[in-house]
Amino acid sequence: MTPAELSDAELVRLLRSGDEAAWAIFVERYSRYVLAIATRAYRLREQDAEDVFQELFARAHAHLGSLRDDNALRPWVAQLTRRICVDRHRAVGREELGVDVDEAFAADTMERLDEALAVQAALATLSPDCQEIVDRFFCRDESYRQIGAALDIPSGTIASRISRCLAQLRRSYEGSKPPPLPSGDRDD
Repeated sequence: MTPAELSDAELVRLLRSGDEAAWAIFVERYSRYVLAIATRAYRLREQDAEDVFQELFARAHAHLGSLRDDNALRPWVAQLTRRICVDRHRAVGREELGVDVDEAFAADTMERLDEALAVQAALATLSPDCQEIVDRFFCRDESYRQIGAALDIPSGTIASRISRCLAQLRRSYEGSKPPPLPSGDRDD
C-alpha cells in the first residue's frame, strides 16, 4: 500500500504504533493544510506560520492519544492548528501582526480548504484517464477537440467521458468528505 492509499484511520494506527515512516507521511499529508490555515485563514506572516507548523506537529506527536476517532484526523489537525494560530496572535500581539483574528473569516476559509482537500482526494481515486480528461477540461480549459486530439480520442466521445468521470468523482467525493468536528470538542 502506498502512502496515498492509506486512510487517515490506518495512518493513525501506524502513528500510535511508533512507525517513524508514518510520521513522515503524516507531515507530508498535512503540511500544506496546516500552512494554508495559518496563512490564509489566520493571515499569519510566513515566519509565524512556520512556528505554527512546528508546534502543530510537536503537539500532534505529544497528544495523538487524545484523538478519540481515528477517522477524524483532519478535523483534529484543523482544531489544533486553529488554537495554535489564535495563541500565536495573542502572543505576538494583534498590532504587530497588523490583523485582528476574524473567526468567521477563518472558519469560512478552513471550510473551503477542507472542501479543496476532499476534492483533491476524490480526484486521486480516479483512473489516470479520467484524471487527465477532467484536468484538461476543467483546469486547462481545453475544448473537446483539443482533448480529443491530445488523447487520440474522437472529440464526439469526450462529453460522455467527462460525464462518466464526473459521476465517479462525485461518488468518491461524497465518500471522502471528513466528518465535522462537533462544536466544543477539545482534542489537544
